[in-house]
Amino acid sequence: MKRTNVRKTLENKNTCLYNKTMNIEIKNSNYTTQEKLQILADAAKYDVACTSSGSSRRGKKGELGNTEACGICHSFAADGRCISLLKILMTNHCAYDCKYCINRASNDVKRATFTPEEICELTIEFYKRNYIEGLFLSSGVLKNPTYTMEKMCETLLLLRTKYHFNGYIHVKTIPGASDELLAAAGYLADRISVNLELPTEEGLRTLAPNKTMKTILNPMGKVQNTIAAHRMAIGKTAYMERSRGNQLLNNGIFSEISKRNYRESLEEKKKTDRLSDGKDGALPSQKEMGRVDGLLTWDNAYQLAPHDMSGLKRRFAPAGQSTQMIIGATGESDYTLLQTTQQLYQGFDLKRVFYSAYIPLNEDDALPGLGTPTPLLREHRLYQADWLLRFYGFQAGELLSEEKPDFNELIDPKCDWALRHLEQFPVEIETASYARLLRVPGIGPKSASRITHARRYGRLDFASLKKMGVVLKRAHYFITCGGKQMYHTPVEASYITRQLVSVDKKDVWNIEHSNESYVQLSLADFGIG
Repeated sequence: MKRTNVRKTLENKNTCLYNKTMNIEIKNSNYTTQEKLQILADAAKYDVACTSSGSSRRGKKGELGNTEACGICHSFAADGRCISLLKILMTNHCAYDCKYCINRASNDVKRATFTPEEICELTIEFYKRNYIEGLFLSSGVLKNPTYTMEKMCETLLLLRTKYHFNGYIHVKTIPGASDELLAAAGYLADRISVNLELPTEEGLRTLAPNKTMKTILNPMGKVQNTIAAHRMAIGKTAYMERSRGNQLLNNGIFSEISKRNYRESLEEKKKTDRLSDGKDGALPSQKEMGRVDGLLTWDNAYQLAPHDMSGLKRRFAPAGQSTQMIIGATGESDYTLLQTTQQLYQGFDLKRVFYSAYIPLNEDDALPGLGTPTPLLREHRLYQADWLLRFYGFQAGELLSEEKPDFNELIDPKCDWALRHLEQFPVEIETASYARLLRVPGIGPKSASRITHARRYGRLDFASLKKMGVVLKRAHYFITCGGKQMYHTPVEASYITRQLVSVDKKDVWNIEHSNESYVQLSLADFGIG
């Protein structure tokens, strides 16, 4: 009887503590707007989003700003931040305790919260002064996901209606928020992000106990379905626009063949009952996640949106959606990360997948030690591999495998692939197809297109290839022009590897040591404030 009373007393105390933490309105009367800006802009630097506008919307009379496909002029900080966007958190208060996050509940850091009006005023004033061209808004979880998302949607609604801001807005949604708020965010922002954070269920369970793969992928699937339905309603295809060069790549991840193979593989997984279980590369499909809680279609999304949005007549997330994965916090291989990336592109039609090298900031047994170097070079190689998936016609299974799960960080991923497939080289420039040319190290989409166009009118030589943009210091090992090599070099893996490593040695050193000399940039560094 005594034990029962003690247990009830402890439970009541814990409940009171939880309610006190979660339900009290947080005030920041001790901070000025300038101080809040410094705290929350600095807290946002770990959320990667180097995005262009991705949409085209002209300026309107009586409104401020516009978006064009190439409208966001980028100025990047050394840590990858896009300076052209006002990139801030609404709050760094957080009810979650994700082990990898600097803003986790258990960390003793300065906390601040912007009001919706303060964010709007900052955005407009900075835009008028030509400091920024758009807003990137993310947030910690204040009280709960629904409350946080309400405040973020209130901010966006004020910007679009009261302040008549027509410029670019990228918003990070909070997993677990209601469909109504997800719909509102989609109609108010240009791009939506739902951060995956970690590529496996096991990783989330270990480092982010408040998050699950289901709560992340459900809104991702709903956003994708809503975007597709809206595009089809206005006479476009269901899928987001990609590079024109992808139309010539039958093996690319966005080709009809690859999409059909992906759907068939999902059906096969369903038949064999081998759904997501936290293993490498295992993600539930968008379709399966959508079935869990129902789909957010175009019609019902608009109905779910707030009533005072009815006159806005805005498109739903015209710039698509993106996500972010943390690199190096857990032990997933590059193969796992690439497989997950490809599944996200094919299953959820994401516009971009961003990678963020883990910076050891928190002390925990499940994390790398505080002195562990930030895996910037690995992040760089994954971005290069991501481009190979999106623009070069590669599949994740071609670049890596279970037998070779990680890239050779000393050379770029395409060179790494080419050295493992020397039987396909050398490639004859005069006759090779566009898709074949793209697989040659040192040849990109632009130079491959120029080659296929120029050879219609005459013979090519190595000098003309250099003028077309071919990087001969890499390419000459893998090509012939008119049946001849540029130099008499052996097509042998160890020899070429040594040469390529020496070529990239300076770049590799710069990437590995880039975090030793940079200082986090803030708006104050540009004389703002």
